[in-house]
This record gives sequence, structure tokens and C-alpha cells, in this order.
Amino acid sequence: MVPHLITALTGPINELEQRVLDSMPAIERWFRLEWMEHTPPFYTAVDIRNAGFKLAPVDTNLYPGGWNNLTSEMLPLAVQAAMAAVEKICPEARNLLVIPENHTSNTFYLSSVLQLKRIFHMAGLNVRIGSISPDIKQPTTVALPGGESITLEPVIRTKNRLGLKGFDPCTILLNNDLSAGTPGILEDIHEQYLLPPVHAGWSVRRKSRHFQSYEEVAKRFGKVLGVDPWLINPMFNKCGELDFAQDAGLDCLTTNVDALLAKIRKKYKEYGINEKPFVVVKADNGTCGMGIMTVRDVKELDALKHKPKTKMGSAHHGQPVNEVIIQEGVLTNERMNDAVAEPVVYMMDRYVVGGFYRVHADRAVDENLNAPGSRFVPLAFAESTRLPRPGVAPGASAPNRFYMYGVIARLAMLAASYELEATDPDAEIYD
Repeated sequence: MVPHLITALTGPINELEQRVLDSMPAIERWFRLEWMEHTPPFYTAVDIRNAGFKLAPVDTNLYPGGWNNLTSEMLPLAVQAAMAAVEKICPEARNLLVIPENHTSNTFYLSSVLQLKRIFHMAGLNVRIGSISPDIKQPTTVALPGGESITLEPVIRTKNRLGLKGFDPCTILLNNDLSAGTPGILEDIHEQYLLPPVHAGWSVRRKSRHFQSYEEVAKRFGKVLGVDPWLINPMFNKCGELDFAQDAGLDCLTTNVDALLAKIRKKYKEYGINEKPFVVVKADNGTCGMGIMTVRDVKELDALKHKPKTKMGSAHHGQPVNEVIIQEGVLTNERMNDAVAEPVVYMMDRYVVGGFYRVHADRAVDENLNAPGSRFVPLAFAESTRLPRPGVAPGASAPNRFYMYGVIARLAMLAASYELEATDPDAEIYD
């Protein structure tokens, strides 16, 4: 059942939706041509914000958890996409090793890993879960909510291969974002397919590089639609060499926040938008909802000089925040009952396979929702991404919006493919 969306049914975003629907053949052809030239990430999750006047991605995850939020109705799409992805990479694949994050106490996360195992098992593979955590020294079974369980086994390294005792996979699926760096056990693997590649991890990846690629994609896509790319693109700046503990680099932060707020005000004036602009300051190398700050006025940054820096001082796995992306804040106009919500779209290979709403009752429309207290409401994207209804009045059909979400998510996924090509350490071999 699709939740009721309390979203403005008039205004520019609906004109944009109608243009997308009217241009659907051109859009799908454009994507097909792009995928002939570029390889999509193996799997992707994209957080999207719908401001009513603007619709844009705000985060792109290349090691998505949360697969347990996909309903059973979505699984056939995920299985089909998994089959396509595996067939393209390793048609003779028989065994798949999934390497999750190291934390073993988060049963919600482990339920997501179990769902991934289920998807690839239904895609015709033998699947086992191998942990690189030093705490896993023997097969360990963890009980999960709902009466299920998952078994984690210690990964064994032999020369250039990874495996488990009595299990030799040809393909390894990482569900570990490598925020703490790339462990030696994952380096120099040449005889197996490692998906995604280690340079997709946060030890290499930067949000600013991703959104630079997305800006390029948005400009090209804007020409296809004949629209201002800003309607689908969050502007950004970045600052490096920050040290919140020592108050170092805060002048750079202040200057860039001020400049971006000015650019947003100019756009709001151009479009007659009577909202207060804001920016979101995030760690540039992955957050998991940590190290995030909403800034509505540059004067708010003065408080950083006089308060403890725990909020911005560290990100995932306690990594220090020395680089930040300053991103144009996009309001969310979506609601689940009275709670603020934002859609998260899940993809595998180049296909949209499902999604959910992240809902937070205690957050405002201009705040980060990926925080303690959030909950997840599943949404099936099967009909909405494949069967949009051209000719229906803007805003009158729920699938219209979901098709639009799928388009925006795929644009972010395409940007991620550009990004991975640009950071591929082996790319020069093929030049």
C-alpha cells in the first residue's frame, strides 16, 4: 500500500514532473546510451529531497545497508537485477562471498545482510557471509529479530584469493564502506571479482567529487529536458584542512558557507521562492548521519569557536573530520502522517529495485533525517518505475512522483559511475 503524500500539487516541481513524463522515451534512450559507455556501480542507494520547487539527491551510498526495508513484493525486481549484474561480471559464478561491516552487535544491519544473502541465493548463487573483523575467529551465529539468524565466518586469505574454510568464491561482494581505511586483507586481489572496488570506499571516496560528477550529469540531463539543472542539482562548496578541535580552517568554512548561501538566495529570488536558504555541512568522506550540521546564517558558525566540537569532530568509525562538503540544503516537503520524510531509492546494476521513506517525527523540514529516532516505511517501486502514466495531470498520480524519484536516483548512480572511473587506480592501463 502506497502511503499518502502530503505534497504540494502545484508549482514548478510538478511542471518538472510533467516534462519528465512527456520526455520519457528520450530519457530512457539517454540512459541506455550512457550505460553503453559507463559501468554502473554494483549497487546504490540514493537519499532524495523533494522541496516542492526542487528535487535533488543529497547523498549516494555505494555500500548500502537497509535491504531489509525492501518488502517481499520488491524482491523479484532485486533478484532479476542481481542476475543481470552477476551475469555481466562473472557469468560462470557459482559462489558469492559477502563481507559485511565489522560491527556484529547491530542486528538491524545484520538483517540487511541476510536479505542480501537471500536475494543472491534466489539469483542462483551459493552465498556465505565472511567477516574481516578481528573479533570473528570462528563461525559465529547471531540471532536476529523475527526468529531468524545469520552465521558470520572468518575470512581466510591465501595468496591472491579470499575465501572461507571449504568455500572458494569467484566473486566477493563488499558491504563494508571502508570508512576506517582499506585493510590489507582486501588489497592485491587479482584472481577474484571484488565488488564494488576498494576505491569506492570512504578511504578514497569524497562526497565533493561525487557531486562534482553529479553536476556534470545534471547539466547534460538538463539539456535533454530543456530545464535549469539547478532544479535537480544541489550546489556545493568544500573545505579541506579543517581541525575543529583546534579551531583551524574555520575561516575557510565561514567564507564558503557565506558564498553558497548568497548563491542560493540569488536562485530563490530568480524563482520567487519565499523560503529561508540553508546549507548542510557534512564530513566529505562518509557520515552515516554523523558529523552533520545545518547552517541558516553564517553567524551560527561563530558558535563553533566556543562550544565543544563533538558534533562535527568525528564521523563514522570515529574518523576525524578534516574535510567537509558544504551542500545547498534542500527542504523536504514529504510527510508520513505528521512526520517529515524523505525517499531513499535502491538500485542494483542499472535498475531501480525498490525503496522506502526515512521518517523522523522530531526533525524539521531543513534538518538531517538520518539520525537516531528515524524509522523506515517501505515503498514498492516496481510499478512506478516501469509503468509511469503519461498524460495524467501533474501531481494526480502517485506513480508520477515515484518515476521521477527513480530518474533522479539513476542520475546520481550515473554520477557515481563517472566518479569511480575518475578515481580508478588502474584506469591508465586502458588509456
